[in-house]
Amino acid sequence: MTEVLDWVKEETVGLSFGDVRLVKRQEKLLSALFLQASQSIPAACQGAAEIKGAYRWLDQEKVTEAQVLAPHFRATRQRVAQHPVVLTIQDTSEIDFTGKQVAAELGPLTSKHCRGLFLHPTLAVTPEKVCLGVVAAELRIRPEETAPDQHTRPIWEKESVRWLTGYQTACALAAETPDTQIISVADREGDIFELYAEAERTDAGRRADFVIRAAQNRRVTVEDADGVTLTKLWDAAAAAAVLGEVSYHLVGTAGRKARDLTQTVQAVTVTVQPPKRPAGSEPLGPVTLHAVLVREVAPPAGEKPVEWLLLTSLPVDTLEAAMRVVGDYLCRWQVELYFKVLKSGCRVEKLYLTTRDRLKNVLALYLIIAWRVLYLAQVGRACPELPCTALFSEAEWQAVVMVVTKKPPPATPPSLDTVVRMIAGFGGFVGRRGDGSPGITSLWIGLQRAMDYARAYEAFGPGGAIYQ
Repeated sequence: MTEVLDWVKEETVGLSFGDVRLVKRQEKLLSALFLQASQSIPAACQGAAEIKGAYRWLDQEKVTEAQVLAPHFRATRQRVAQHPVVLTIQDTSEIDFTGKQVAAELGPLTSKHCRGLFLHPTLAVTPEKVCLGVVAAELRIRPEETAPDQHTRPIWEKESVRWLTGYQTACALAAETPDTQIISVADREGDIFELYAEAERTDAGRRADFVIRAAQNRRVTVEDADGVTLTKLWDAAAAAAVLGEVSYHLVGTAGRKARDLTQTVQAVTVTVQPPKRPAGSEPLGPVTLHAVLVREVAPPAGEKPVEWLLLTSLPVDTLEAAMRVVGDYLCRWQVELYFKVLKSGCRVEKLYLTTRDRLKNVLALYLIIAWRVLYLAQVGRACPELPCTALFSEAEWQAVVMVVTKKPPPATPPSLDTVVRMIAGFGGFVGRRGDGSPGITSLWIGLQRAMDYARAYEAFGPGGAIYQ
C-alpha cells in the first residue's frame, strides 16, 4: 500500500468529494504516481487492489479535474502571498494522443491529422525562477467543425480568449494577495488588445501588471516636445533613445544554438489605437502602454538577431526599470520547463486510458506532480542553504545520504542543495566544476530512485515497519 507523502497532504487540504474514501484514494494515487512518475498507472500502483481502486476513482462522477486541482490552487495562492513579487506565466501546449483509444473522444490539434487536447496553465513563479505552483489550468478540446473566420467573431467566441481569461486570473490573484505585486507574463500569442483594455479599466487595487511580447505592429501615437505623432509600434520603439546594453547567455532551443549575446535596450511610452472589431464586440478605446525593445548587437554570421519588443504596464523610464521588464519576460522559460517535465518526465502523452474523463482526472494529478518536480529543482538553487528537512522527510534524506556516502546519516541534516545534488546524481548529474546546477531531467530520474531507497529504508532501516 502506498503511503501518503507529506507534501501531498498539503496539496489536498480542503479536498471534498462528499466521500472521505475518494479523498484518501486521491492522496494515495497522487503519491504513487509521484514516486513512479514515468511509469504507467498499473506500474505505479502496488498490487491488484490498488490498481482497481485507482481506476474506480478515475471513473467516479464526483471526481473532476476542477475538484482535483482546487486544493492545489489554494495552496499555491498561499505560497504566493509569502512573496513581494510573483509572476503569473501563461502558455498553451498540445497534448497529443493520436493513435490511442481515447483519441476518438478528443479533438483535432494544430495538425488535423493529430488528436488530443490543449493545455493552458498559469504558473506562479518568483523573479528568482522558483515555481510556486499552478493557479489556473484549462484542458480544452477543440470542436470537430472548422471555426468561422476569426475576424468576424468577438473575443469571447475565439480560442484566444484564454489569454484574456489568464490575465483576469492574475487580477483575481492580485485582489486576493494585496501585499504581493502580481505580474502577468505571456509570449506573442498573448498580444491581445482586449487584455490591455481589461487592465486599463480594472481598479488599481485589483489590477495585475503585465509583460507581454508584442506580435502586432499596431498603430500608436507618441507624444514628445514636437507634439503628438501617429506611427507604428516598432518604428516608435526603434526611434527611442538607447538606455544602455545588456549581456547574458542565451539558452539554446530546437531552432537556435546557445550563445553569449549583447543587446541594446530602448524604451518608449505609446498610446495604442484600438483595432477594428466585428459588430457586437465591446467598444474599445485607446490604451497607454510602455514598450521595451531589446536588439542583439553584432549577431554571429548566419544567425538571426535576437530581438524582443515587450509591452508592459510597468514603468520603463530608466535602464534598471527596463531591464526588470526584460528579466520578468525571461522567466517565461519556466513554463517551457514545466511542459518538458509533463511530457518527457511524466510521459503524459504515453498514458493509455479509454475515456476522456479518466484522462482529464489523471492529467490533473500530473499537473501537480510536474509542479513538485520543478519546485524541488528550483528551490535548491534559489535557497541552497536551507536545511534539507524543509522539503524531504527524515527517511528520504537519510536514505539518500547513506546510499551516496556509504556511511550512517549525520546528526545534523545537510543543506537542501547538497541533497538535491545527490538525488540528481542518481539521474546522471556528475557535478563537476563548471557543470552548474542539476537539470530537470537528471533530477526527476534521480527522484524515482531516491524514493525507492526511502521506502526500503522505512521498511528495513532502524525501527523499520517490517519489524514492527
